[in-house]
Amino acid sequence: MYARRMGDLPPYLFARIDEMKARKISQGVDVIDLGVGDPDLPTPPHIVDALCTAARNPENHHYPSYAGLFAYREAVAEWYGRRFGVDLNPASEVLALMGSKDGIAHIPEAFINPGDYVLAPSPGYPVYQTSTLFAEGKVHEMPLLAENDFLPRLDLIPKDVRKKARLMFINYPNNPTSAITLPGFFEEVVDFARENDILVVHDNAYSEIAFDGYRAPSFLSTDGAMEVGIEMHSLSKTYNMTGWRIGMACGNAEILAGLGRVKTNVDSGVFNAVQHAAITALLGPQQPVEDACRIYQERRDILVKGLSGLGYEVTSPKATFYVWMAVDDCMGFTARMLDEAGIVVTPGIGFGKGGDGYVRFALTRSSERIQEAIERMRGISP
Repeated sequence: MYARRMGDLPPYLFARIDEMKARKISQGVDVIDLGVGDPDLPTPPHIVDALCTAARNPENHHYPSYAGLFAYREAVAEWYGRRFGVDLNPASEVLALMGSKDGIAHIPEAFINPGDYVLAPSPGYPVYQTSTLFAEGKVHEMPLLAENDFLPRLDLIPKDVRKKARLMFINYPNNPTSAITLPGFFEEVVDFARENDILVVHDNAYSEIAFDGYRAPSFLSTDGAMEVGIEMHSLSKTYNMTGWRIGMACGNAEILAGLGRVKTNVDSGVFNAVQHAAITALLGPQQPVEDACRIYQERRDILVKGLSGLGYEVTSPKATFYVWMAVDDCMGFTARMLDEAGIVVTPGIGFGKGGDGYVRFALTRSSERIQEAIERMRGISP
């Protein structure tokens, strides 16, 4: 019944976790969900108010522009200039997305022919691989190893793969490892892309969730980056707007035109009222972002201290709301956590072969619930 490509797709990890969680809840278990990275903090009230006002305006009830309201693209350009020092032309170098997943899912369709390679991090966001499979491309996994600070070794990519590679995904701050980029890495990526005629897509959805004074850079602020790539970003994590489905792709105008051409043929634009609310988020007060980071940092400290006190080896992340921890058997550990403690964590293998031997905790529950999870974990070995 299904197309052959469906057989190549792995089950979507987070859907499986939801099923496991639902089964436990139906058994009366009080489950603490530290699995999927969906912020539990509410969208700031001034953004909600802006949506309500815009939704009452009949002018916003029509089909939206595929590229996004020009006012929204202007707001994105202004935010990028203020936050990263990147100068963007809102008319050609900014494209509205229904969240960054939208852009990641569509871009291989614009640039990948059957048999072309896409370079994707492993572990990595699963959509990097699934979008490649839908475009009938081949995935070459770039291992992210602890000994390399979870950065890919571009020099280890085989020459025959480089010749057939058309696109590379990178992601820093990184999901799931919570690693940050190091000085010189983005420059190395630009040089590699130029030498091998490869398009770069940087997934920067977690740039604003940072701790201990760290400020994540934009790939586009690197010399030459605008010539070889684009950056996907989202309001989901920054402003607790995961369900609103609003994001942006920025950078090289020709690459964005290809992405936009796919989108105009297969989906629609973002509801105008949501775009007006997003303008308010980008141009309005940023104190809610700082407040959220303080909350996540407090939760991070409780979790890391608690795990360390239980004998686990864990590194305190400087960005994202994830904690990445090595274990002997990620699937076995995940099962024991749910069965013995009623805690949901994400097994690293779900992010690719490079995630085997790790689990991911999400800091998307209250400090009290995280502390309770630590107490429940006593006696569970890694």
